[in-house]
Amino acid sequence: MSRPFSLATRRLPFVPFVPFVPFAPFALLAFLVAGAAWAAQPLVYCADASPEGFDPGRWDSSSTANATRPIFQGLLRFKPGSTELQPELASAWTMSADAKVFDFELRRGVRFHRTADFTPTRAFNADDLLFTFGRFVDPQHPFNKALPTPYVYPESLGLARQIEAIERLGEHAVRFRLRKANVSFASYMALAFAGIQSAEYAAQLLREGRPQALNNRPVGTGPYRFRSYVKDDVLRLEANPDSWGAPQRTRQLIFAIAREPNVRVQKLLAGECHLTSPLRDVDVATVARRPDVARLHLIQALNISYLAFNLKKPPFDDRRVREALDIAVDRDAVFKALFPRGDAQQAVNAMPPSVPGFNDSLRNEFNPARARALLAEAGHPQGFELDLWALPVARPTNPNGQLMAQLIQQDWARIGVRARIKTYEWGEYLKRANKGEHDVYMSGWSGETGDADDMLAPNLSCAASKGGIKFCNRAFDELLERARASGDAAERVRLYREANALFKRERPWITMAHSTIYIGTRKDVKGFVMAPNGAVNFEGVYRE
Repeated sequence: MSRPFSLATRRLPFVPFVPFVPFAPFALLAFLVAGAAWAAQPLVYCADASPEGFDPGRWDSSSTANATRPIFQGLLRFKPGSTELQPELASAWTMSADAKVFDFELRRGVRFHRTADFTPTRAFNADDLLFTFGRFVDPQHPFNKALPTPYVYPESLGLARQIEAIERLGEHAVRFRLRKANVSFASYMALAFAGIQSAEYAAQLLREGRPQALNNRPVGTGPYRFRSYVKDDVLRLEANPDSWGAPQRTRQLIFAIAREPNVRVQKLLAGECHLTSPLRDVDVATVARRPDVARLHLIQALNISYLAFNLKKPPFDDRRVREALDIAVDRDAVFKALFPRGDAQQAVNAMPPSVPGFNDSLRNEFNPARARALLAEAGHPQGFELDLWALPVARPTNPNGQLMAQLIQQDWARIGVRARIKTYEWGEYLKRANKGEHDVYMSGWSGETGDADDMLAPNLSCAASKGGIKFCNRAFDELLERARASGDAAERVRLYREANALFKRERPWITMAHSTIYIGTRKDVKGFVMAPNGAVNFEGVYRE
């Protein structure tokens, strides 16, 4: 962790001794200016993909969340390095005994960013919260009518169906009333999608007829403010001079977007970037061999990779076909090729073993003979053709989507299934998958709260399934709702274990991996703390 700045604890650049002469004060000025410049070195982050946009409510990828988190803040946040909730734009909060009413007292004196596009005339208040969440729950909201757009994560949580009302109790107090009990609701306020927007800025954009600027010219309350962005090249942020929190020692935060994993490693070792997005398994040793310039940070993350079926398309609407494709995959061979270090785990449940509710009675199976029998029983004795989408970006749980696709293609060929491998640029990949253009596509998830609801609800509930593309099972949803309503930890574990068993029986995914996440930093980077989901928090990070 970083130490408070003081001349006593911080080494400053060497300045030669200057004898006392009438102009000697200039030497002192030079000394102080040199020290200030040294303290304000830019921090360059080698990102693996371009953000899809800068309106956090619209997107749910980790690449986008890393870019929006320095700009926006939620009512709550997670304590660095943990899943413990802390106040952020809320100064306090309470939950009613029936877990249906949540009150938030708002922090006073918080200012939104001053930018070339916007100069705020007031401090953050309840109107900003009502605007932010009003868009998620009201299709007739004026901003939604001016700019219709999906809100991926809020819709996946079924937020509009959960929230009965959002009440303004005063300028600095807001109440959420839920239709059903949800003991996990407060944790939503710390997730990336819940970054608070300025209602004043949004109203200005509506008057000017350019509501899309909310997504490409962001204004938040975070420690950094937006400066410029060139797609697939560079994002530039600068320290927020009006921040209500501690001033940032890093004045310029730069995202250098480099899609190739080996290029990011080279840039780190050459000093062209100071932090990287998570490293591939095969790159860990390269960085480890250079302790003179770089450090490795690691955590067993709350993550999973999987292959998801388009359940709207035959034959993937048949559980027997899904099970056949699952048990035809030789996971041992895949892991040997993609995770040579051996510190990834084969995924069995829809969440990692560290999450309460993991069902340790479930098992994966590799049985090509039974897979062929299942296909014949489902009416496909000669197999069939399908499109398999390969992940176009490297992720800790899937470091090489193309190689994983090729290995699975070979496995499926042995049971008569002929897979055509396809891929797209990352943003296009996500857009097409959300529209349901795929047969089978690779995806993944990283949880933030450590709660099973955060792993299951955004991906596997009926609220997350648009038009039947994803999994929607009423019995599964009922288990999630009962777990949300219960304050009994043992009862919640039992319900989530049952939900995982139902998931495994229905096979909407081919579960693949839970991984250790490695992030590389230069040795002079201070204040960096790994998050449980592998996200990068830049607040308080600086170069010494």
